[in-house]
Amino acid sequence: MDRNDSVRLQLKMARAGIASRRRCETYISEGRVKVNGKVVISPGTKVSSDDEVTFDGHTVRNEKRKVYLALHKPSGFLCSDEDPDGRPLAKSLLDVVVKERIFHVGRLDYMTSGLIFFTNDGDFARALTHPSRKVEKEYVVTTKNEIPEELMERFLRGITVEGIRYKASQAVLAGPRTANIVLTEGKNRELRRVFLSVAVSIKKVHRVRIGPVSLKGIVSGHFRNLKDFEIKALLDGSQESRNSHKSTKYRRPQSRGNYGRRN
Repeated sequence: MDRNDSVRLQLKMARAGIASRRRCETYISEGRVKVNGKVVISPGTKVSSDDEVTFDGHTVRNEKRKVYLALHKPSGFLCSDEDPDGRPLAKSLLDVVVKERIFHVGRLDYMTSGLIFFTNDGDFARALTHPSRKVEKEYVVTTKNEIPEELMERFLRGITVEGIRYKASQAVLAGPRTANIVLTEGKNRELRRVFLSVAVSIKKVHRVRIGPVSLKGIVSGHFRNLKDFEIKALLDGSQESRNSHKSTKYRRPQSRGNYGRRN
């Protein structure tokens, strides 16, 4: 057995497109992975190209063709590999066309729509979701009642809800019940918790951008391949999007007339 090319088990699985490295660690800990016929539960186990690795009884092949997809996820689709309640999976929108085993990069809540990436490249997924990368994600939030203007200011400074601090990179009103929010954090249900903290009920959350990649041109339920320059920009932490995606600030009118925008 040649150990010169040995790598950690979760890395081999991620490179083969099973899932992200972190998710693969979970699969290993759950006892779903075997090396040379024996169950291995330690993610730190080293394996080489000579070792036979199986996941749920299926052979884990060596590194495959890399796939990078941008999906316009509709509301009512779950970002998960499976769901015991039988809800539709976002991944199912791709399975008919994409033969490679792919997984989502980060996630969108079940009722949240918009842009999400799918890939079989574990290193790509890890780079984009690591907190230190601070990849921008832009959302359009529509609410049932009016949004207090001071909420945007507080969100920019940082707001604490139930002991957890949330901070937006950009937060501007686009209308009395619409806000454009840019986040670089990956905290669970951040937008809904921040808005509910001031008794504002969210009607819809829609993600329109991740880093330099926009949702523009992708119909709901459809997807496209990421371009090489987009992949490079995402991995390089390109600042281009921060200069070219400035949100238009809404100015609340003094009277109940027509709503306007600043020039």
